[in-house]
Amino acid sequence: MNLLADEGVDRPIVEQLRHEGHAVVYVAEISPSIEDEEVLRQVNDVGAILVTSDKDFGELVFRQRRVHTGVILLRLAGLSATAKADVVVAVLRDHGAELPGGFTVVTSGTVRIRRSV
Repeated sequence: MNLLADEGVDRPIVEQLRHEGHAVVYVAEISPSIEDEEVLRQVNDVGAILVTSDKDFGELVFRQRRVHTGVILLRLAGLSATAKADVVVAVLRDHGAELPGGFTVVTSGTVRIRRSV
């Protein structure tokens, strides 16, 4: 899957996704400190799904109705970076076909996928 990981995503998550064969562009490696709007523009330009822990993307997608190719919002506080990586890999494996175009919220026990209106 083609993914863009926001800079707040733990590096072990990015590394595990790459190890699993996903194409991952990591903002921390290419453009640290860019604005959320620029991150969303880049995601749309390359047709990637955004992986982030930044709730501000919910504001951009739902309140401001910004176009997006898919967002995965990670709410995995309290888990180790390795455990977070395992959860994210499982979400992509189990829900991959549902993720494009959706706004997905991932917690340690649930995956909620919502379509933008």
